[in-house]
Amino acid sequence: MDSTFDKQLDQFVAAFVSYHQEGERNLLISYDPKWPSPCYQGEANNDGSVAWMPVRQASPATFSNVEEALGIRLNAEFCAFFSRYYSDNLSAMAPQGQCELLQVFNSDDLVRLQQNLIGHLLMKKRLKQEPTLFFALTDEEDYVLSVLNRTGEVVLEQVGRPPKDVVAESLGAFISSLSPR
Repeated sequence: MDSTFDKQLDQFVAAFVSYHQEGERNLLISYDPKWPSPCYQGEANNDGSVAWMPVRQASPATFSNVEEALGIRLNAEFCAFFSRYYSDNLSAMAPQGQCELLQVFNSDDLVRLQQNLIGHLLMKKRLKQEPTLFFALTDEEDYVLSVLNRTGEVVLEQVGRPPKDVVAESLGAFISSLSPR
């Protein structure tokens, strides 16, 4: 049974795909044979680009290795966010402005994300700041959108600093407020 969060994410991903298909804005990326992904849809074009599509992960990713390494329990919505699809990053418009939802493109990308997350959480600990879990880039340099692990709220934070503003009560609420771009 899918959770409410899963449904919110599925609705956004479906809207994202629809937006690009209906507007004849093809989802194309540079093909990299050394970076295989279930997202690739067919063979590379003459210009080296290939169509792609978000694809549900056959066996959802787990963050238990991160939790065990750091002795922390990660927000469930954050974990579900990166455990549902393999995808290129997803551009969106939030009420506050443009953002790009980070995604994992393949299982190696998931490992890279987890390593970066561990580094981020260790930095937060060293700075004596609350743990945050980054999930999106903004159009403001050095600002990311993160989940405040303790509360599940979505916050705007400058890298290396405490969160600046709460932008949504939860990741699901934030995703529900987005429109594809």
